[in-house]
Amino acid sequence: MTRLRRWGCPDTGRLEKRQQRCASLAAALAGMLAALLALACPPAAAQDPRIDPDHALPVLSDTPRPPASDDERGLRAGTMAARLAACTGCHGALGGGSADGYFPRIAGKPAEYLYNQLTGFRDGLRPYRAMEVLLAHQSDAYLREMAQWFSAQAPAYLAPRSTAAPSQALMVARELVLRGDASRGLPACVACHGAALTGVLPASPGLIGLPHDYIAAQFGAWRTGTRRALAPDCMADIAAKLRPDEVAAVSAWLSSQRMAGAPPPEPAPEGKLPMACGSQPGPHAGAGGQP
Repeated sequence: MTRLRRWGCPDTGRLEKRQQRCASLAAALAGMLAALLALACPPAAAQDPRIDPDHALPVLSDTPRPPASDDERGLRAGTMAARLAACTGCHGALGGGSADGYFPRIAGKPAEYLYNQLTGFRDGLRPYRAMEVLLAHQSDAYLREMAQWFSAQAPAYLAPRSTAAPSQALMVARELVLRGDASRGLPACVACHGAALTGVLPASPGLIGLPHDYIAAQFGAWRTGTRRALAPDCMADIAAKLRPDEVAAVSAWLSSQRMAGAPPPEPAPEGKLPMACGSQPGPHAGAGGQP
């Protein structure tokens, strides 16, 4: 037997034991692999409580998901709610905003404002790749239909995030929002966006319910010229006059304001707005470039 092993002929008893050990190890590895696959790929989305069975999209939170509302479940084929599911995936149910800290509330904003933004994304005035891809082949008529649908929605406002901005900075921001700075040609935000900052018809959007990072990013885009509106672009003019510390303060103050219910935009003013804004239809001198 020693001579057989020396010349490469294996001991059959040891070979059988080795084969048995290999078979046991293979079986154990197969079991582990099956368990990992079961965790990574559950057989049905509804088995994971964090996944909406209607959308099969994971909710990025470990907190229990509240029961879906009728509006969330009513995605019947052919309805606008179903067609616009790609929008509400980022902007929240009914366009009411998301808790991720960036995507803005679009529900309840004036339809003319929303239409201006949709065409701006599609036509390159407001570059943002995700929106460009979604809207590239949509007609003006369908974009207007989208704008009207979101304008008609009125979900409750999300609770705002707290701010760590210094109290002095917030006081400066409040002064700019409510009174402006006439010495620098800065009108108050409320002069165009409404006394409660919920928007003004026909095309001035509400500023409540917008995340801090989104507001700050839009000011930055206006200052650099990467976001534009029909001339004269009033918000680009305002953003250019604000100091960086004022942009940070105004973003913090606006994003921390609470709103009860979902009040609609204010009626159109009788007179003209304090600045000429090219996207405002009618005799009001326009405000299409707001956030």
